[in-house]
Amino acid sequence: MMNNNYHFMGLHLIWWCIAIVLLICFFLYKSFKNSDKKTTKETPIEILKKRLALGEISKEDYLEKKELIEK
Repeated sequence: MMNNNYHFMGLHLIWWCIAIVLLICFFLYKSFKNSDKKTTKETPIEILKKRLALGEISKEDYLEKKELIEK
């Protein structure tokens, strides 16, 4: 006589589905959490360098502000 436990097979399928959904949620959480780290704040010196490169401030202004920041 064959004893097929189909209800156990169904439970295994449910557990696998739950595990897969949890893994997907975990990886999505990690990817969003890591994307927050990519938006790090710039230091004041980096901002000054960008402003100088874009022509927003002159070289004299850059040197003056850099000296103030480094104090």
